[in-house]
Amino acid sequence: MAAVVRAEVKDRVGVLADAGRTVGLATVLVGEDQASQVYVRGKHRAATEAGMLSFDRHLPATASQQEVEALVHELNEDPAVDGMIVQLPLPDGLDGNRAVEAIFPAKDADGLHPDSLGRLMLDRPGPRPATPAGIMRIFRHYEIETSGKLAVVIGRSFLVGRPMSLLLSAKGVDSTVTQTHSRTKDLPGIAREADILIVAIGSPHFVGASHVKPGATVVDVGINRTEEGLVGDVDYDAVVDIAGAITPVPGGVGPMTIASLLENTVAAAERSAAGSR
Repeated sequence: MAAVVRAEVKDRVGVLADAGRTVGLATVLVGEDQASQVYVRGKHRAATEAGMLSFDRHLPATASQQEVEALVHELNEDPAVDGMIVQLPLPDGLDGNRAVEAIFPAKDADGLHPDSLGRLMLDRPGPRPATPAGIMRIFRHYEIETSGKLAVVIGRSFLVGRPMSLLLSAKGVDSTVTQTHSRTKDLPGIAREADILIVAIGSPHFVGASHVKPGATVVDVGINRTEEGLVGDVDYDAVVDIAGAITPVPGGVGPMTIASLLENTVAAAERSAAGSR
């Protein structure tokens, strides 16, 4: 599915290139977190393969909040940059929310700026948070029925859980959504009612067989580094024979997040090109 989206993006980049318009994606990485470095490399590799210009900006972990935001403002003013992300989390002592809010809304490739989240809340056009948008593409591609289904979202972050709930309950998708979290009473019982179970809680193998209704669609957003390697928030081996459909970790939601990031970037370039005509 991610390959399909990336091919679509490459075609759209090609159309802009034929009109003399480049598309540029910039990332801001602060510190030496290995997982963040891997994510950023993957994003730049995908951007290059799609024909985009790729701007990789790296600051040391000792950078101040002012330095991080100054770099964001510099990229805001660069006409070659159409989409931008600040790789989260930032090192201790830095405010990731403030850094994201410094991005021009028109260049918000991750869909996490307050302006973008407000547009999502109001069901207005704009960039959608990359991971939830990628999950919605998975549902459409694999023809997972959402209308009238009960969706349970485990997790309430603004990165995944909250925007995921909004997208699932939107007109045209029409799921009935229950938002849960680690302090929800009888979480396994509530999760077992779900036709669609989205797990984004950041805890290895948090969801097991007792959480899943036979035939349910299970989407595992978690990526946790353990001694056994990368694992999700779902105990895949315990759930795979119960679920009707399930995303793996790695190789499931992660590639779709990157594909959605590219989609937001080329859409920003298209809007900019249309506005300049």
